[in-house]
Amino acid sequence: MPRLIDLSHAITPQMTLFPGTPAPVIAPLAAIATDGFAEQRLTLTSHTGTHVDAPAHLIAGAATLDVMPLRQFVGPALCIDVRHVADRRIGTEPLAAHATLIDKADFVVFHSGWSQRWARADYLDGFPLLSEDAARWLVGARLKGIGIDMISVDDVASAALPIHQILLGAGLLIIENLTRLDPLPTDRLFEFSCFPLPLTHADGSPVRAVARV
Repeated sequence: MPRLIDLSHAITPQMTLFPGTPAPVIAPLAAIATDGFAEQRLTLTSHTGTHVDAPAHLIAGAATLDVMPLRQFVGPALCIDVRHVADRRIGTEPLAAHATLIDKADFVVFHSGWSQRWARADYLDGFPLLSEDAARWLVGARLKGIGIDMISVDDVASAALPIHQILLGAGLLIIENLTRLDPLPTDRLFEFSCFPLPLTHADGSPVRAVARV
């Protein structure tokens, strides 16, 4: 029997955010006791929590999420364990070692173990980063996207965002702030989905990322 694994962080007003991102606001509008129904007002950015970056996030005139077909957000994925990479750098070596499986995948998900630091200050600093060569290698693999269990594919202090530029510039999706990657297999593919909200002109969107193993 296939198992569904939720890879998404809960959205709360106290959640971890990229520096400068406004905190979500979840405010009651109506209550069953007084109004006969319950409803809440939600205020949040398009890059809150576990979310997907569209190419339009950084590339002028590039595709927004709402113009992409639904098949862009689902497909076979490979999880690569990078918890023990040296010097915080994910190079091409682990990619080349899994080239046969990556060739059959639509997504590559990197398991760094960093999600264990969620809600801690050190979640925002010191996480492993893809090298530019690795990013270009992934572009050459003709994937739909890559996922990470970290706040960003670039250093939080980076202004140039080189890894974003390489991946988004090639039309790939970037799914950030994944969690609960421990149960994912690293020796075979699984089904991955990251459907965004149906927002118009969407440069990004929170997602309910799910693995079907």
